[in-house]
Amino acid sequence: MARPIWSGVITFGLVTVPVQLFAAVEDHAIHFHQLQRGTGDRVRNRRVSERTGKRVEYDDIVKGYDVGGGEYVVVEREELEEIAPGRSQVIEVGGFVDLDEVEPAYFSRTYYLAPRSDEYARVYRLLFTALDESGRAGIATFVMHAREYLVALRAGDEALELHTLHWADEVRDPERELPRLPGRESGRSEELHSARQLIDAMAMDWRPEEYEDTYETKVRQLVEAKRDGKEVVAEEKPPEATNVVDLEDALRRSVDQAGSRRGEARRPRKRNGGRGPGGRGGGGDGGRRLSELSKRDLYELATEHDVQGRSRMNRQQLVRALSDGRPRKAAS
Repeated sequence: MARPIWSGVITFGLVTVPVQLFAAVEDHAIHFHQLQRGTGDRVRNRRVSERTGKRVEYDDIVKGYDVGGGEYVVVEREELEEIAPGRSQVIEVGGFVDLDEVEPAYFSRTYYLAPRSDEYARVYRLLFTALDESGRAGIATFVMHAREYLVALRAGDEALELHTLHWADEVRDPERELPRLPGRESGRSEELHSARQLIDAMAMDWRPEEYEDTYETKVRQLVEAKRDGKEVVAEEKPPEATNVVDLEDALRRSVDQAGSRRGEARRPRKRNGGRGPGGRGGGGDGGRRLSELSKRDLYELATEHDVQGRSRMNRQQLVRALSDGRPRKAAS
């Protein structure tokens, strides 16, 4: 069971709800140690005095604000807590807004809120239901770990969610920050019509469980391959930009492709009834089409079927070689 990272109350109007705050997400990224090249020795970060070069213990470190000229104003942790002791335990809701009004750039991190104990479950449930039925989010501020946050409080699927928001002066203005802003497409061009058709054809339901961190998987495969002394296969380069002259044709073909994929998704999968690893329909790997496989999956399949020159092939060449069902040399 998760441990709370903050405990306090939500206040809205004259109502107070004692709650605990829990992290809503966990980090699954691969973490590397720093090593000295050629020796394998660990490289560590240590807190040392800039003047003496000696290590400084954590309890002997204080915060210093630079006022210029090499002078600092020293502030103790206790002093930061004393300036707003009550605010560090209160999520004070100032009002309620439609969440759609908050631009995505303002969102930072997400947390879950739970009632502090069973005796507070009813007032918690009341706030949760009211927010859920209204479709609004409470905008509030609170202090955690010596820092004040602007937050949005909303009803999630099963619990209250708290989203920390960036302050207005932290969100950059694209008109000032970006080198160029092309603006909107003027008129009702054929390209715009095709682009909207493509978006409609690619519309889908939001199912986050269908996505995975493929980069993390590739990093793990890289580490395992290097550990076992196996060949490391480089991924293909990103596609080139679409030529403006070919834009309409690319959009139309994309619409047709999206429509055909939808039709295939509705049809039951057929067994591999053709020649070679891909069969007549280019299907393989348990019924999946070769065109749907990643380059790494294609390479592993090519290894199983001993396709010659596979390490020098790009993705399209691997698909063709596997579809032919015979050893194929990479194009020179």
